[in-house]
Amino acid sequence: MPATVVVGTQWGDEGKGKFTDLVAQDMSMVVRYQGGHNAGHTLVVDGETFALQLIPSGILSEHVTPVIGNGVVVDPGVLIEEIDALESRGISTKKLRISGNSHLILPYHQELDALYENYLGDEKIGTTKRGIGPAYADKALRIGLRVQDLLDSEVFTQKLEATMPYINGLLTQVFNHSPMDPAQIAKIYLDEYAPRIVPHIADTILLVNEELSAKRRVLLEGAQATFLDLDYGTYPFVTSSNPVAGGACTGSGVGPLDIDRIIGITKAYTTRVGAGPFVAELFDEVGEHLIDIGHEYGTNTGRRRRVGWLDLVMLSYANRVNSLTELAIAKLDVLDDLETIKVCVAYEVDGERLDWMPSNQSLQSKAVPIYEEFPGWKCDLSETKNRSELPEEAENYLNFIENFLKIPIDLVGVGPGRHQYFSRQN
Repeated sequence: MPATVVVGTQWGDEGKGKFTDLVAQDMSMVVRYQGGHNAGHTLVVDGETFALQLIPSGILSEHVTPVIGNGVVVDPGVLIEEIDALESRGISTKKLRISGNSHLILPYHQELDALYENYLGDEKIGTTKRGIGPAYADKALRIGLRVQDLLDSEVFTQKLEATMPYINGLLTQVFNHSPMDPAQIAKIYLDEYAPRIVPHIADTILLVNEELSAKRRVLLEGAQATFLDLDYGTYPFVTSSNPVAGGACTGSGVGPLDIDRIIGITKAYTTRVGAGPFVAELFDEVGEHLIDIGHEYGTNTGRRRRVGWLDLVMLSYANRVNSLTELAIAKLDVLDDLETIKVCVAYEVDGERLDWMPSNQSLQSKAVPIYEEFPGWKCDLSETKNRSELPEEAENYLNFIENFLKIPIDLVGVGPGRHQYFSRQN
């Protein structure tokens, strides 16, 4: 049976965790296919809040096998903390499987991440400084250590010692930083981390494809989002992997013909964390309202998010590069109190109207949003169970999005709780 991909269509924080959790109810396996613990998924179940970083959202469903795929970079210390936190709250992690081909984040990756960012000064990217980028860089340089190396202490030690002269050269000669001791790193990773991680290591490519061959449904879960994609995002203000739907194939071992559903997740407005272009950004009281009502602070970092109106130019681009089959819209309820709601439908650059996202960054920086305006609905949507219950103004808003993008909206979130949503089937 074909697989389903869940992908963010903005700059992350769209509500992928909640919708992944909902879609996972019909799945037997959920696979994280890229990113690291720079991702943050917040789920609210029966009044309890769960903040996940590495472990797939399906962990809260007993029938789901959660898988960390080969495209993910893993900090084993963080993963163990997350496992322990879930277990302490009665959530079993025994079924968790980790690809032996996924790469390890090591202590020097975090050091280098911070050093690179400090070096850039005012031109810094806004990285979470968790070692994600340097770990992917080592992967590309073919000097990275993988999760499977924890299975053999000799192999782990040998690879680490071969890498450390290069790493310590960077630390000492480029950044004037003290060197790091490979023996100390090896002791922590082999003595403390390996016993906890090894029972979860598996050939996940085989597991995922066996699941598909058995006609069971598999959900492929991305972290971050389209506009943080290394190739398709607002470079250089991006992550170091490929969150787009195509990344699901390389990061999980699933072939493209085994995917038949690609769900694009978007907020009813737009947010981003950190630096970079943001055409529809708001700097007024409406922006402050959205931050306050939407609780727009990063799950992991606590950083205040930048906010703006929904940008359909961005979503059109996301649709193009992901081949979306449907949309899921989060936080429609955050717009409840607004008198007027705007949607960006085009850009103006040097007096010319553009109906598409310009690829040239210089043009992006000059872009001014062109808006369509809609009357607000001025009522509480948080208990809406059926699309037919929506006020006319809210229905018109959703219809406009569907007609503009030519994509059906399948799921709509109207609050943080697991039950606060409705679908086309409702």
